[in-house]
Amino acid sequence: MSRLTAAGAGAASQAGRDVAPGQAPKRTPMRLALNDITDGMSRRWLWSAMAWQDVMQRYRGSLLGPFWLTISTAIMISTMGVLYSALFKMEIGEYLPFLTLGLLAWNLISTLITDGCQTFVAAENIIKQIRLPLSTHAFRLVWRALIIAAHNFVVYVVVLFLFDVPVGAVTLLVVPGIALVAANGIWVALLLGMLCARFRDIPQIIASLIQIAFFMTPILWKPELLGPNEYLAHLNPFFAFVDLIRAPLLGQAPHAMSWVVALAVSAGGCALALALFAKFRSRIAYWV
Repeated sequence: MSRLTAAGAGAASQAGRDVAPGQAPKRTPMRLALNDITDGMSRRWLWSAMAWQDVMQRYRGSLLGPFWLTISTAIMISTMGVLYSALFKMEIGEYLPFLTLGLLAWNLISTLITDGCQTFVAAENIIKQIRLPLSTHAFRLVWRALIIAAHNFVVYVVVLFLFDVPVGAVTLLVVPGIALVAANGIWVALLLGMLCARFRDIPQIIASLIQIAFFMTPILWKPELLGPNEYLAHLNPFFAFVDLIRAPLLGQAPHAMSWVVALAVSAGGCALALALFAKFRSRIAYWV
């Protein structure tokens, strides 16, 4: 009963922001959802501080903090690089940068998806006790993932000095690539956050699908290995986002199809997430 009461209070507080006492609702659910997102975006000081606090708490008492994840990533990349370069009969100097950037991009993308399942569930206490835009928790999640990815970026810097990785003007294309990945992380956090708050077995399904997608995406292997079926790799949305980050850092322009697929996924995903967020936003406090 106490949980239902708390949930009701949280929902009522959200509703209180939408409709003034004694007045009929004047704004549509879509408008309210858009206001929630814009209001959440404007509170950068809040969700950035919350993201930093998440990182600090996760590695509290650790000597190296999040750099432990960087070290484990470096060890995994070095061992896998030696093994798979031999299996694919590629020069280690060519394959290791390819693998490094592929794994770094994949870690960011997979983190946004898996953590997105807990967007609202993990913020249960805040949602039920404090009146905040629900989108704040999505921005918090994306910023936290970018902070961790920045720590792992040290591995790329080491590879850059050890191998002949070209750096030029094309490298700057990584900026819009990461920005597009982060933007997609917001709608993923909202969409999966709602679904997983309502259906608690979805995170396990998502985790299984992510493992399958990892091997189906050109992370360990190059699309050219598919021969005449190479176009299938370019239709993979996961590869599209990986390519937007990996290719510029390798001194190459991303494939044109990667931009097309990534922008199409972005448009479709944003539309779907916004529609569902507008419809079910008021129920999230009860679901968590």
